[in-house]
Amino acid sequence: MAYRQSIGRLGEDLACAYLQRQGWQILTRNWRCARGEVDIIAREGECLVFVEVKTRRGHGAEYPEDGMTAAKRRRLAELAGYYLAELEGPLMDWRIDLVAIELDPATGQSRCSLYRAVGAG
Repeated sequence: MAYRQSIGRLGEDLACAYLQRQGWQILTRNWRCARGEVDIIAREGECLVFVEVKTRRGHGAEYPEDGMTAAKRRRLAELAGYYLAELEGPLMDWRIDLVAIELDPATGQSRCSLYRAVGAG
């Protein structure tokens, strides 16, 4: 596995653990369709949440949050539509959240920040 992929996988693992500690239910990870991938699909109460995880090792000139562009938000909203179309039953409230993970290589510590409703349904 390439280094970048291993950092991404670590970030997703940390994000899932963080969300579960907040009481969220993780429904699936790395959901894919022909148009792309959603890192985490979870449920917070009655709301379905499509979670983008951005992980950086240190921040240098860029924080993980900086990776959530308008184009990325549009793509995630499109992917959410595909996922929702696959569900049977009534539509539920949904939104797109960002979990930003910053790894500190010097200390081995991580910072995890949740940004709610960076894209909405």
